[in-house]
Amino acid sequence: MADIVSVRPTLIELRTQAHEPGVVDVELTNLDPDGQPIPGERAVLALAYRFERPAIVREADLTRVIRQLLREMKRQVVANVSTSVSVDYDDTADGQSVIAMAKLPSLVLTGPTLRQNRFYSANEPHFDVVGTPTGLQAVRRKPPLTVDLVFGLTVASSRTAELFNLMGSIATFLNRNRWLELPRDPSVPTLGTVRWEFEADGDFRTQLASRDDLRVFTCGFVVRGFDVDEGLPLDRNPLVERPELETEGM
Repeated sequence: MADIVSVRPTLIELRTQAHEPGVVDVELTNLDPDGQPIPGERAVLALAYRFERPAIVREADLTRVIRQLLREMKRQVVANVSTSVSVDYDDTADGQSVIAMAKLPSLVLTGPTLRQNRFYSANEPHFDVVGTPTGLQAVRRKPPLTVDLVFGLTVASSRTAELFNLMGSIATFLNRNRWLELPRDPSVPTLGTVRWEFEADGDFRTQLASRDDLRVFTCGFVVRGFDVDEGLPLDRNPLVERPELETEGM
């Protein structure tokens, strides 16, 4: 059932009731003055309307990138992979950051830090078309801020041979995965995918002796060309239709 909002000669505006997500039939039935269906005045359009549940909060692309990195490291390197942020660090007196590891061998992803990337950045403003109560408008936006996402990776083991094997696995992982690819919008599969260049950043650094009998190495990698915003709006102009432009080009 649906509530009628307005009726026009060729258009009926309706407000549907709450419904579980899915595709449903659209059925239109004419009623007599007593509210009873009129025989023969019923039409059905199969699977013509889709109920969707809108996302209250859209997951950030940065969150999806980090989740994909963790997932692929678990699959391709070792299962015990975790991520750490700056509030998880234990700063020692000499300025170093200590990362807690509950199980060995362990891989801990840190970061990212942002480094501006001018090679992949857009230099021209772009336009978005938005609907308003007065009609369609074109919103001109500044170019987005494009950065490199610089991550650090700390790998620890209690055995030297195992650490070297993990070092080889990480090197293979970085060489094999040249691009990080994700759906452009997980809720709209037809929009395709977007991918970022993915490569090692800096050298491998090892520490084979410590008071806790740990063998550790650290390395870095970078995800290039990531837009951290969509560009601040500059101005908004109404879209003007000019039919004469279509005939001039014929």
